[in-house]
Amino acid sequence: MTRHPLLPLLSFTWLSLAALAPASLHAETTGGPDETLEVEDIAEDENVTDIEQSQPLASAPKADAEPEAETDAAQADATTTPAGTGDASSDAQSENGNTSSKVIAPNIDLKEVAPPPEVQPPAPEAETAPATATSDTGEAKTATDADQPAETATPDTATVEPETPAPEPEPEPEPAQATSLTLLNAEVLPGTSTRLAWAPGIQIAGLSQPTPVLVVNGANPGPNLCLTGAIHGDELNGIEIVRRTVYDLDPESLSGRVIGIPIVNLQGFQRGTRYLPDRRDLNRHFPGSTDGSLADRIAHSLFNQVIRHCDMLVDIHTGSLRRTNLPQLRADMNNPDVADFTRGFDRMAVVHSSGSDGMLRTAAVDAGIKAVTLEAGESLRIQEHQINAGVHSLNSLMEKQGMVSRMFVWGEPEPVYYNSFWVRAEHGGILFSDVELGDTISQGQVLGYVADPITNAQHPIRAPRDGRVIGMAVDQVVMAGFAAYHIGAEAQTPESAELAD
Repeated sequence: MTRHPLLPLLSFTWLSLAALAPASLHAETTGGPDETLEVEDIAEDENVTDIEQSQPLASAPKADAEPEAETDAAQADATTTPAGTGDASSDAQSENGNTSSKVIAPNIDLKEVAPPPEVQPPAPEAETAPATATSDTGEAKTATDADQPAETATPDTATVEPETPAPEPEPEPEPAQATSLTLLNAEVLPGTSTRLAWAPGIQIAGLSQPTPVLVVNGANPGPNLCLTGAIHGDELNGIEIVRRTVYDLDPESLSGRVIGIPIVNLQGFQRGTRYLPDRRDLNRHFPGSTDGSLADRIAHSLFNQVIRHCDMLVDIHTGSLRRTNLPQLRADMNNPDVADFTRGFDRMAVVHSSGSDGMLRTAAVDAGIKAVTLEAGESLRIQEHQINAGVHSLNSLMEKQGMVSRMFVWGEPEPVYYNSFWVRAEHGGILFSDVELGDTISQGQVLGYVADPITNAQHPIRAPRDGRVIGMAVDQVVMAGFAAYHIGAEAQTPESAELAD
C-alpha cells in the first residue's frame, strides 16, 4: 500500500495541537499568566501590617471548570489574620459583614511566669456598609429599598375590627451584666485576667520597652479601680503593693475591674532614679500634652490611654531623698467625693492636701475621677511592713466599694490631719533621731539631735507643737535648713486648720 506523502506532516501537526490544548485551556480558565501574577501579589499584600506573621497564598490545583466565586473563596481561606500576642483572637464579624480585627486579650494567671507583653497596634477602621432597615416581615432592606413607597393593600369592604388584647405585664428588669473592657487596643472579656502593654511611643525605635499593665475584669459589674506605682522610678514599695493586690484577685468573684500599672516610670526604674531621662519629675506634668517636653508626652499618653478608663485611682508613692513616710493617704478633703472615698481605707491616716498642678492625683480629680495618693515607706527599699499595710488598705477599699466579698475585720479609724508641717534642722552635722514613725509628740519634746563630728557639739531638734510623726528623714548627714520631721496636727475642719496657720 502506497502512503500519501503529506500523511506524516498532518500527523505531526495534529500531535502538536493536542499538546498545546491543555496549556491554552488553563490560560483561558485562569485569565492568562499576567492576571495570575497580579492575583498573587494582591493576596500577599493583604497583611502588610504584620509581614512576619502573614502567610503566602496557598497555590492549590484548580479544576478546569471551577467557577470564579469558588476561586475567590479559596483565596480568602488561604489568608490568615495574626492573633497578636494572645492565645485567642476575635473571629466574630460585625453587622455590616466586615471581619473584626480587635484582639481578644488572653485569659492568664497573672502569678505565672510569662514573657513581657507586646504593644497591640490600633485596629483599622472598618468600612461602613449601607444602612439597613428592617421590615415588618423581619427582612432587612437597604436604604434604597426603604425609600421606595410601600404597596398599599386594598381594604376589604367587610372588615372585622379585632378584639383589644389584654395588656401584658411589664417584664422585670434584667440584672446588669458585666461587659468587656477595651483597653490599649485589646478587649478583655468578663471573668478574665490578662497582662497588657502600654508604651508612650517616644523611645528610639528598637530600644523601646513597653510597660506591663495588669488587668482583672470581674465576672460581675462594678466600678473601675486603677492602681499606679513607681511614677518616681526609685519608689519600690508601690511596685509590690500593686503586684500583690492584683495577683490576689479572682476574676470570677470580682465585681468591676482593677487596672494595675506597677511601674509607670520604667526608664527611671531601670536607672534607679526618681526622674525621667530628661531630668523632670513625671508627677508634675499631668495631664500632659502632645507637643510639650518628654515628661508632658509620657503623661499625656498614660492619662488618655489608661487613666481616663478609671472611676477611682490610688497613686502609690514613698518618701523621697532618704525620707520615710508613715502609711497614709494624701487627699483633698474639701472635695466631698474624695473625702467619702478615703473612708474605705482601713487603718490609714489621712493628710489633707489639695495637691499641686501637674500631679496625677490632681489631674484625675479635675477629670471627675476620685483619686488619692498613698504614701508608704522609703525609696530604694523593699519594706514588708509598709507593703502589707498598703495591700491591707486596698483590700478594705475594694470590700467597701462592693468589689470583693471577704471576711474583713476593720480596725480603729485613723485620724484626719488637716494641718501638717516640717521641722527643720538649724545646724549641720549627723542626724540622730529619738522618735519613730507614728509616735505622738508634744510641744517642746526632743525629736532628735544633730551632732557636729568636728567639734562634738550636739544640737537638739524640738517639736514646736503637739502632733504625730507622719514622716521623717533617716539618720544621715544634714545641712542647716534640712527638713527632718513631718508632723501631722489634728483639726476638726479645714477652716480651723487655716485659722491655726
